[in-house]
Formats: sequence, structure tokens, C-alpha cells
Amino acid sequence: MAITLVNPSGLPEVDAYRQVSIATGSKLVFIAGQVAWNAQGVTVGHGDLAAQVEQCYLNVGTALAGAGASFEDVAKLTVYVVDWTPDKLPVFMEGVARAAAKLGVAPVPPGTLLGVAALDVPEHLVEVEATAVVD
Repeated sequence: MAITLVNPSGLPEVDAYRQVSIATGSKLVFIAGQVAWNAQGVTVGHGDLAAQVEQCYLNVGTALAGAGASFEDVAKLTVYVVDWTPDKLPVFMEGVARAAAKLGVAPVPPGTLLGVAALDVPEHLVEVEATAVVD
């Protein structure tokens, strides 16, 4: 495995992700921001943040597989959420947990969550992009 995830002492330990990702592989994989479209380009979960988060993570998993990678190879996630407020965290984490259960992994690489005004189309509530390193 090309990625080692750690929480160094001296930094707060966050349950949702690890603070540091150490990459040792030789191939970088950059996954474009994935929104809540299914394979037919139809938005999944209109108005449902958890459902859209789940679909975004599943789409990232599909994109990673297409590059010969998996969530175990992800060095960094960046998540964009429309009109983010901290009270949305439990719903966001519900979507992550559902995706993790379907993917059979705990997607916990370092991540950045950014609140944004809007995404590509009005019904999209979240977008997830990933950077992976593969041996």
C-alpha cells in the first residue's frame, strides 16, 4: 500500500479522518470532483445531503477503481458542501458511513471540507474530489 494514514501526537485526533497522509507510491491519481450523479447522469437524492454524500463517495470509489486504485490509496479528499453549517455534520457523516459500508472501507484520509455558495447545477449539494498514490 502506498499510503500510510497517521494522527501525530501533538495534533488533535479527529474521528472522521487522519491528520497526515504519507505517500510512497509512484503513480499519482487525481479524481475530478464527483457529484451525486448515477451512471446515467441522473442526480441521486434531490434535497437529501446524506444520500448525495453517499453517491459522491461511491462515484469516487468507481473512479479510483478505473485507475487501478481504491480508497486505501487516497492521500487527500476535498469536499465542497453548499451552504455548509456545522449542524449538517451528522447528516454528512451518515452519508460517509453508508458509502463506507457499501465500499467496505473507512474513507479517512486527510480531508478539507469547504462551504460553497453553489455547485455546477442547483440540485447538487456536495462534491468530492480525491488525490491517490498507487505503487
